[in-house]
Amino acid sequence: MTPEAMRRRAIGQVLLLAAGLVVLTVISAGSVYLVNQSREDARWVLHTVEVENQISLTQLQLRRAESAQSSYISTLLPDFLTDFENAASQLTPDLMQLRRLTSDNPVQGRVIDEIIQLSTQRIEEFRKTIALAREEHADDAARIVREGTGREAMSHIDDLANQMRAEEDRLFALRTASADRSQSLAASMTGVGSGLVVLLAGISIFLVRRSTRARDAAEEQLRDNNLNLEATVDARTADLREANDEIQRFAYIVSHDLRSPLVNIMGFTSELEELRGDIFKRIATLGRATAGAGGEIEPALEGEDKQLSEDFTEALGFIKSSIAKMDRLITAILNLTREGRREFEPVRIETRELIESIVSTMAHQASEAQAEIRIAPLPDLISDRLALEQIFSNLIDNALKYLKPGVPGDISIRGRTKLGFAIFEIADNGRGIDPKDHQRIFDLFRRAGEQDRPGQGIGLAHVRALVRRLGGTMSVSSELHSGSTFTITLPLAWTASNRNRDT
Repeated sequence: MTPEAMRRRAIGQVLLLAAGLVVLTVISAGSVYLVNQSREDARWVLHTVEVENQISLTQLQLRRAESAQSSYISTLLPDFLTDFENAASQLTPDLMQLRRLTSDNPVQGRVIDEIIQLSTQRIEEFRKTIALAREEHADDAARIVREGTGREAMSHIDDLANQMRAEEDRLFALRTASADRSQSLAASMTGVGSGLVVLLAGISIFLVRRSTRARDAAEEQLRDNNLNLEATVDARTADLREANDEIQRFAYIVSHDLRSPLVNIMGFTSELEELRGDIFKRIATLGRATAGAGGEIEPALEGEDKQLSEDFTEALGFIKSSIAKMDRLITAILNLTREGRREFEPVRIETRELIESIVSTMAHQASEAQAEIRIAPLPDLISDRLALEQIFSNLIDNALKYLKPGVPGDISIRGRTKLGFAIFEIADNGRGIDPKDHQRIFDLFRRAGEQDRPGQGIGLAHVRALVRRLGGTMSVSSELHSGSTFTITLPLAWTASNRNRDT
């Protein structure tokens, strides 16, 4: 799959996820709104039913009072008087409750105020007739009842109650329709949302299965590539090892072959030096004979002859110095090729004991440099002993060689373990290394800083090559005039599986 296709697929999956979240959010918000709306509509429907019940209850209380009044006037029994008082006392709270329930509707409010006024008047009339009956004027009370004015008032109250009931019936129809509509919308939204969720889930499952198939195909291709890569790496490693061996053999042969002409050059240089003495002695003798001098005094050169002899001597000195330097380089190359061809043998090494033996061989050098070498507890290793000796010997020798003049040297060797590796640090308070030269000092035949100490620029390059062959790493931390710290990381157990592997 191309990167562009992968990018489009990733964007599609993100958009699908976003769409799913939007749908769920809309469904949730809509459902909450519609449920609240349905609950509100149901509450108003119930409110309408309560108002109608309260209207009926008010009418019932008024009818109870009227019936109790008529019965008392006819029989003068106290029980009917008690019934009247109970109905009259309950009527007022019922009317106040009805007013409270209809306070949201101004039309109903005006009607209930008129009903309250008429009901109050009607109760007062009942009390008057009852009072006449109690004072033994039952005939007058009965006459007032028969006149019918009370029936007209009661009929008007019933008409007003019917008006209120008609208004509530109208509101009940509206509120019931609104509640049904809210429930229908909620059901529709739930159904549509569920369908969208199912659709998105199906698309997601399809995309996941397609991604899974693509991933499986990619993993299979990756396994094939890894197998091919491992075979290629093994082949390239074998070729590289063979080429490295060939380079080492070539370097050994070239270095060995260079030594023969170098020896000849050194021999002829010695002969030239002897001839130089004979030539200039003869020139001096001829010059003395020309001047007519005699005697057995050793002839001496003068003037241009003397200058020519000095120039000749100086030239021979340069040649001999260059020959000596080339001889040292050839010797170093031969040593490197021999070391590179040596097979490492892992053995258990007590590192502190190894370094103490190295330090004891450098005791005289440390004394002359007025340097103290401190060795902290060090972890033991399974590695090649000779390679470790060369590594630590070179680093300690460099630390002693490049101390600050006139400053007592302080060299510390410490170590620790981490994740199966031993970490060694060789720190000094010497002249330090410019950060721009940190990589340069590990290059073959290259040196950094002031060239006032003998060397060919091979030591640190050789040390890093040994560290790499042992499966480790090497780094330096240093500033000019602030000392240096070389850090070496080596496996605690260098096994035969990585023996003699060039890195």
